[in-house]
Amino acid sequence: MQTPVIIFQALADQTRLRILALLRNMELSVGEIAQVLGQSQPRVSRHIKTLVQAGLIARRKEGNWVFLTLDHKTEMAPVYDAVASWPSGSDPEIMADSERLRAVRSVRAAAAEEYFETHAVEWDAIRSLHVSEQDVESAIRRIVGKGVIHHLVDIGTGTGRMIELLAPQAQLITGFDRSPAMLRVARTNLAAAGLERAALRQGDIYSLPQASGSVDLAVMHQVLHYVQHPAAAIAEAARILSPDGRLLVVDFAQHGRTELRDLNAHLHLGFNDSQMRNWFAEAGLTCTETTYLEGELTVGLWSGGRF
Repeated sequence: MQTPVIIFQALADQTRLRILALLRNMELSVGEIAQVLGQSQPRVSRHIKTLVQAGLIARRKEGNWVFLTLDHKTEMAPVYDAVASWPSGSDPEIMADSERLRAVRSVRAAAAEEYFETHAVEWDAIRSLHVSEQDVESAIRRIVGKGVIHHLVDIGTGTGRMIELLAPQAQLITGFDRSPAMLRVARTNLAAAGLERAALRQGDIYSLPQASGSVDLAVMHQVLHYVQHPAAAIAEAARILSPDGRLLVVDFAQHGRTELRDLNAHLHLGFNDSQMRNWFAEAGLTCTETTYLEGELTVGLWSGGRF
């Protein structure tokens, strides 16, 4: 963390204070910040560079986009709180920024809706083959239990639904997905649910940008049938689990619907219990529970940890 002099020098500018105020609400790209502030991107980029150098904000690459987020949130909390407590109702620039930020949210929501609608027919066709999402989510809640989750990680977060489902129990939340488009869908959905505290990151399922031994619960919901090497993905999920952490895998049981491979890019036609338990064991985990929800496509839930 930088010295107080450098931090307060960075804060001694109205534009930079406006940027911090925006980033307290949500992560934003450089272009979105420029749009809200009504300034050119080069000018905004210069201010962002100063804030990054001061350790107040951080850059995060996601596909071709670069997002900005508050940095060192714990250490810098007193600084952020002091900035937030400054009366903004009388500041016309801050008030105008809030209005324009709503417009950015609307644009994001429209883009997410367009992407979702493009794929909705495909997803609905698959959903129609298995038990209701409500039944699957009830089973997930039962397996996870009602205790506090200190850090929840959703691997292959997709629309962010697992985060939304388990957020009431989670203190820290991180969702990873390799697709920037899906991350934008998840970000829009979670914002609508009031869950902007969830951190959404682009990540490789075989090499997650997450510290080893740092996660209480890792969830892989309907992910593995798209993955070339499920055993390696499970091993990577095991790496990030704390000694008492748990892994929950939700996916299709083995089936013979070969059209899903051709039409929906499924690399695997589900999994059997022996496969899953072996992959858990190879990753140093014990699969302690298996649940099947019967349907045309049976959904399996496998849960375990380092027991």
